[in-house]
Amino acid sequence: PCALKNAELPQTLKNARVLCVGAGGIGCELLKTLVVSGFENIQVIDLDTIETSNLNRQFLFRRQHVGQSKAATAANVIKGIKSNASITAHHANVKEAQFGVDFIKGFSIILNGLDNLEARRHVNRLAMAAEVPLVESGTAGYLGQVTVHLKNRTECFECTPKTAPKTYPICTLRNTPDKPIHCVVWAKDLLFSRLFGRSDEVTDLDDPAAEGGPGEQQEGQQSTSNGAEGNGVTQQKDQNTNQKNEEEGRKRKEEEATFFVRREAESPLEYAVRVFQRAYTHDIERLAAVKTMWTKRAPPKPLHLSQLLPEGPAAAIQPVGQAEVTPTSVCKCLGLGNPNEKWSPRDAARVFLASVCAYYEKRSAEVGSLTFDKDDDLAVEFVTAASALRSFNYDIPTQSLFDAKGMAGNIIHAIATTNAIISGLIVIEAIKILAGAPSALRSTYLNEQPSSKRLLGPNKPEPPKPECLACGTATLTLRANAHTLTLGALVSQVLKRHLAVNVPFLTCGDFMYEEGEGLEEDEVETYRALLPRAISKLPGGGLQGGSILNVSDESQHLKFDMIIQHQEDLPEEEAPEGFILEGSAPKPQELQQQNHAAAEEDGVQEKQQVDQRKTHAHKVDASGAVDLISDGEEEVARRQRGSKRGVASGDGEGPSKRARMDQTEEAIVLD
Repeated sequence: PCALKNAELPQTLKNARVLCVGAGGIGCELLKTLVVSGFENIQVIDLDTIETSNLNRQFLFRRQHVGQSKAATAANVIKGIKSNASITAHHANVKEAQFGVDFIKGFSIILNGLDNLEARRHVNRLAMAAEVPLVESGTAGYLGQVTVHLKNRTECFECTPKTAPKTYPICTLRNTPDKPIHCVVWAKDLLFSRLFGRSDEVTDLDDPAAEGGPGEQQEGQQSTSNGAEGNGVTQQKDQNTNQKNEEEGRKRKEEEATFFVRREAESPLEYAVRVFQRAYTHDIERLAAVKTMWTKRAPPKPLHLSQLLPEGPAAAIQPVGQAEVTPTSVCKCLGLGNPNEKWSPRDAARVFLASVCAYYEKRSAEVGSLTFDKDDDLAVEFVTAASALRSFNYDIPTQSLFDAKGMAGNIIHAIATTNAIISGLIVIEAIKILAGAPSALRSTYLNEQPSSKRLLGPNKPEPPKPECLACGTATLTLRANAHTLTLGALVSQVLKRHLAVNVPFLTCGDFMYEEGEGLEEDEVETYRALLPRAISKLPGGGLQGGSILNVSDESQHLKFDMIIQHQEDLPEEEAPEGFILEGSAPKPQELQQQNHAAAEEDGVQEKQQVDQRKTHAHKVDASGAVDLISDGEEEVARRQRGSKRGVASGDGEGPSKRARMDQTEEAIVLD
């Protein structure tokens, strides 16, 4: 465009105040490209510190920088490239109150290089509220995209629905896994959390492996097969049997609640062996005995430690005990140094026992507060071994250490050249914005394979969508059992985790819930006491079917309504966490009238069947920790836009043909 040839443009770039969010794979390349393009006034925010695994693609960092702040280190290195540039680093979380709307208003443009969906949503909302242009980006392997977002001119980051994290029904994870990912998720989210996480945290491992164990079923069958109805002796026997079953069930629940807790005077190895026998022997035997579960597939096979390690557990992991230093990797001590090699059942058992012992002997201070971290070698080794053993139980293909780490950490390994291409595209769009050339803006997608002899697919940004949660006037519908969903789950899982609400303020009639600074201690305690309550039991009549919950977040200048739709029979496959969140709901007034009429007629709250146009449904993952960066969801929108445009137009904006990744829902970039 002619604007790019403007003689004043170099001075414009020099004076522009640029905020870069993220100093990782994309951020390092972006900072370098900015300063060599003429930008001199830059601030960068990043919470992370430098890991050894970052060094193969984040080229501003060297080995001596490991453990230091990414933002501060990147700023210092960039000053060495261009000494007259002003680079201010913030080693902090972009969601902190200090980086609110007033802070954002002080910049000419925001450039995002983040690696998680929640933070990207937060920055998008701040940018929309402050009316500051935002250039978004993401990479996943050889794929990448750069999108441009201007308030009231283009769609914002949240106008296009984002793919929800992949979720798996608990019953599948616990009882009938049939894919490698099922075993990995079981090992990471259930077993690791139970052994090394908070001691008061209960997971689904605390329930019996199969509902109604073989003992209960056999006794129940006997009680109904002895004698005929009306026989007093038989009825008395049945009553005694039922009482016995109830007592045994109560004792078993008490034992289950503490089984995975290390017992007093129990050595780490004894504890590891006991957990192994429970998880891979006894539970599997119990499941295999439930014949009705295995009519269409072979039952699982128990693993016996005495067969895998005939020399005994202590002798099998002896090299770890002989290590002179605190092991960060039991694999190295056991001679399993190849991360691409798949382990045998024996090797998996050795790593399992050794990693449990290492945590309790070498890192005991951390036990009780650990969460899975893909950068913790010992955690990855434990999860790999635990998932491999479960795969052997169910005859599922096992994964190497390298592959299991990618699955457990939801990783698509980043490629330096992809980051470099994307950072260059970010700067190009930033220059267009600052040059005053909005008609030249493009959202560009990087393909793995050429499409029409082109790797880059540019599209004109779409206009804003009125129903968008962040920049439009959205009304959402929450389908859930109002008698079992707690306020705590609503706040933490639905609002904070799924909708990225930072500081929620909720009202509905006489009910109010508030978080944030400025609250008195008694107010905090009052609101905290409401969290365990079912939403139908909240003050002011509770949140029933048809209730309209007003949600706002002043830190993001965000407001929207959420309609509660009570439904008791949500299928677990569709709603693993017990609720489904949907957009493009019917008008709140219409739904409320329907529910009032039903309540007056029946005198009780009925399940509401609401006719609504569903544009998308988000299902929330229990692990929570799944952060998305590989925006395959962008591909969906691109395909829709391409199908409308048909053949390529004169400016080269044809339909997108970028192949969607096989595991888009589960992938993040290793930034």
